[in-house]
Amino acid sequence: MIAGLSKAVTLYLAPVLALDSNFALLTVVPSTALLVEAGSSQAIDGPSVFIGVLGSCSRPNNAAGLTCTSASLSSQYNFAVLPSNAPDNLLSAPTASTPVFVAIAIAFSVLFFIAFTLISFRHKMGSKIAALLDRPLLPRASAWIGVFGFILGITSFLILRMWFGKAVQDFNNSIAAQGHQGPELIAAIGNAFTMVWVAYAFYAVPIISSLTKLNVTSAKQI
Repeated sequence: MIAGLSKAVTLYLAPVLALDSNFALLTVVPSTALLVEAGSSQAIDGPSVFIGVLGSCSRPNNAAGLTCTSASLSSQYNFAVLPSNAPDNLLSAPTASTPVFVAIAIAFSVLFFIAFTLISFRHKMGSKIAALLDRPLLPRASAWIGVFGFILGITSFLILRMWFGKAVQDFNNSIAAQGHQGPELIAAIGNAFTMVWVAYAFYAVPIISSLTKLNVTSAKQI
């Protein structure tokens, strides 16, 4: 269970803190899939943009290195590598409050991870520390910190998913409307959201375990 929670934290932090081509909430990559006269969606070389919670990375072609913006809660996306007819104005950053809520959720998740680990291994920390960790207040606080972080985090990422989902749809529709004169680009939801959903699946296990232990403890006291 500890290993599962550790994996959850790792998957949870990766798409938020790591800003590169491996983890992105939204990607804009070269493709002919949206062009009216294209017969296939063959892979082509061209500019790419990878958008995350804290900023974006871009490159002029597949062989070039990535250039990233400074990480900030007030995200600034750099679309300088995209052609002038690319509708990059449709790929706006979410409100600054959304990354703040994500940061708060991560903080609560880390606190829960530490508290849950200490409580789980209290029997190996000496009698005094074990007696301190056995007090009902700490497991109860740990469980509710985990629940609050879970709800706040998954809500924030659901809002981001809807925000970027609408941006992807508008961007692709605008390119498709230009026909063969449109840029050879396509926007898509990135793999970071998949990692977040997997992380929350792992994250839910220790939370359920903590809440179950609280119910069992309450039942014994009654």
